[in-house]
Amino acid sequence: MTSPGASAPLKQATLEALGYVCEEISPQDLEQDQVNAVLTAVVQGMNQAELSPEVRLAAVKALYNALDFAESNFANEMERNYIMKVVCETAMSKEVEIRQAAFECLVAIASTYYSHLDPYMQTIFDLTANAVKGDEEPVALQAVEFWSAICDEEIALQDEYEGSEDGNSTVHFRFIEKALPLLVPMLLETLLKQEEDQDQDDNVWNISMSGGTCLGLISRTVGDAVVPLVMPFVEANITKPDWHCREAATFAFGSILEGPSVEKLAPLVQAGLDFLLNTMNDANSQVKDTTAWTLGRVFELLHSPAGANPIINNSNLPRIMSVLLESSKDAPNVAEKVCGAIYFLAQGYEDAESMSSVLTPYLPNIIAALLSAADRADSTHSRLRASAYEALNEIVRVSNIPETSGIIGQLLQEIMRRLNLTFDLHILSSGDKEKQSDLQALLCGVLQVIIQKLSSTDAKSIVSQTADQLMMLFLRVFACHNSTVHEEAMLAIGALAYATGPDFVKYMPNFFTYLEAGLQNYEEYQVCSISVGVVGDICRALEDKILPFCDRIMTVLLKDLSSSMLNRSVKPPIFSCFGDIALAIGENFEKYLPYAMPMLQGAAELLGTLDQSDDDMVDYGNQLRRGIFEAYSGILQGIKGPKAQLMIPYATHLLQFTEAVFKDRSRDDSVTKAAVAVLGDLADTLGQSSKDLFKTHLFHVEFLRECQAQQLDDEVRETAQWAQGMINQAVVS
Repeated sequence: MTSPGASAPLKQATLEALGYVCEEISPQDLEQDQVNAVLTAVVQGMNQAELSPEVRLAAVKALYNALDFAESNFANEMERNYIMKVVCETAMSKEVEIRQAAFECLVAIASTYYSHLDPYMQTIFDLTANAVKGDEEPVALQAVEFWSAICDEEIALQDEYEGSEDGNSTVHFRFIEKALPLLVPMLLETLLKQEEDQDQDDNVWNISMSGGTCLGLISRTVGDAVVPLVMPFVEANITKPDWHCREAATFAFGSILEGPSVEKLAPLVQAGLDFLLNTMNDANSQVKDTTAWTLGRVFELLHSPAGANPIINNSNLPRIMSVLLESSKDAPNVAEKVCGAIYFLAQGYEDAESMSSVLTPYLPNIIAALLSAADRADSTHSRLRASAYEALNEIVRVSNIPETSGIIGQLLQEIMRRLNLTFDLHILSSGDKEKQSDLQALLCGVLQVIIQKLSSTDAKSIVSQTADQLMMLFLRVFACHNSTVHEEAMLAIGALAYATGPDFVKYMPNFFTYLEAGLQNYEEYQVCSISVGVVGDICRALEDKILPFCDRIMTVLLKDLSSSMLNRSVKPPIFSCFGDIALAIGENFEKYLPYAMPMLQGAAELLGTLDQSDDDMVDYGNQLRRGIFEAYSGILQGIKGPKAQLMIPYATHLLQFTEAVFKDRSRDDSVTKAAVAVLGDLADTLGQSSKDLFKTHLFHVEFLRECQAQQLDDEVRETAQWAQGMINQAVVS
């Protein structure tokens, strides 16, 4: 790159190679002088004196990949000024592709080097404003993306420092707040640049959508301040004859519903709700599509029946319902958004279930509308079907039993009828197979929700009367053996086991082969993970009736734990599952101790080697600890009684492990609670045999004091009080 005789194609190839290398390696792989050499070569290629546009484009793309390496260069003011100057000049090149690539660099700089941006913001604002107003769409999109990236950074900063006193100590420039009066009008203009029929294609991404997305991020960044800048645009355009204006006004309104306070938004929504409902009859399909989306946002973000400003009340609910039910028959893309609105409308009653009786009179019509929406989903709008069934699930979840149990019982029969029909579909291609399995997954999902809803109430008998038919259907789904369906059918069977209790044992001989296959499915580890969860459900349902199947279950679980093929995320639930099995079969767990205990001890030792600087690893470490503690708790409770002495050889290791976890500050509340519970279980099971152990490992005194004193959640406090009582009994005895 620095030799005078190099030809343009050679330079282009060199820069592309450098770009690829930077993309594939990590910053710690290069020494600083190597980074400097890369940046020098790249910036040289971007120089306007370079005549070949292909070379300049390759250089900008290489810079994009090299930015992660430039940390110390950005920390140095002279070098930073130079890099920024070159990037900003390149953003005004005459070639559109080069301008686009330069703006992509600015977006990456916004995310990576936010704290260094202040001196350049005026220049960047002018560049982005010109691009958004007058440049080609690919360039304009990146210019808007720059401001979205700034929002992401500032939202993250606000989240990080929300609770802390030193909120201003870190670099938070409030760029969005400062640019607000100019930025918002610029974005509102983009909303008027829709394409015809963009609502028909889920993959469209254009300047109006990108502008609306950015506006949504801005309202999350600055909250109330955005409202007075947007509302005049909404009011001026919402009734204009040109559909572009009406759609843009609705999109703008829907985009600012997250961020500002309920106090600020509620009066606007209350005033505008009727208008939005009328607009669902607009002549233009795109306006209806955006209005349905906006109604969904209103219900999702602002509808809280128990709150101070309920958006929905007895006087407007009939009108809302009639509009939603009517519009669910509209074009598939509109109907999909309407199903979403019904979903969020129902979800509002999750925390106020006693108030969901207001929905009961509409329930038969809602269910009918959602079922017919699901039926008319053609292959191009498969999302309508999923959206309709998800809304149906939510309606079932919040419905008020006993007054709706009859309606839900009828729905159960209808969904079973539909699932039965899927076995008669003509399967000629892999596409047909996939359609069948997607539909089965959705229907099994609805059945799971219905079973859970009915079995948690007095309407349990409805489930037990249909349990045989349900189980037969689920087994037939397995027989079509497609793994995606496995998951939904497996989850539904878990719910059925909970609902039928000890009676579930009669299904075990036929079901067990599928359960065993699920537990051995390393490729699709979610299936394996769900199967492990179902073993837990079945243990709770069958208790010691699961004993005949335990040898095979334990063999497979132990094999899973030793396998390097299986995704690590499945291993913590397997340990918890040991606890479930021990609780179910009690002292019969004795024969598995020589196999299970070394596994638990090995996992406990592995925890010391995890990389604490990696957030994912810290999360995984917490899951693993919780799994280990849950296993010990289940085993201790299961073996309590005449065979309790079997646990003495393992007690010292358990206490050492618990002490190590106590000293580790990266543990979360769920781990703390599980650790405290284990201390109580150990004292409870071993009784006075644990006296000396607790006297030699005194950390428990401080640990339990900390858990009872702190502002931890109530569950941790209560568990700690119980454990303290158990240890006191053991030590005093």
